[in-house]
Amino acid sequence: KSLLTDKQVLYFERYYREDFSLQEIAELYHVSRNAVYDHLKKVEEHLYDYENKLKLFESRELRLKVIDQAIKDHDLSLLKHLRKLDE
Repeated sequence: KSLLTDKQVLYFERYYREDFSLQEIAELYHVSRNAVYDHLKKVEEHLYDYENKLKLFESRELRLKVIDQAIKDHDLSLLKHLRKLDE
């Protein structure tokens, strides 16, 4: 099952990647501006929900801290901790 519907992906790509306005998307797909807004809010809610479950951002931040510490201390053994984070 897809994480987002095809319509949600289309609206998301137009709005965030291609910098379309809500009105431009609405006109392109013959829907109301409010419908586009509602779809984008649902996408945002889904993405936050997935992030809360998967902890991708939190994991990335932890990896960056370990890398920074390894560089600062010239301690390559800290990189072993990165491998553990990926397990």
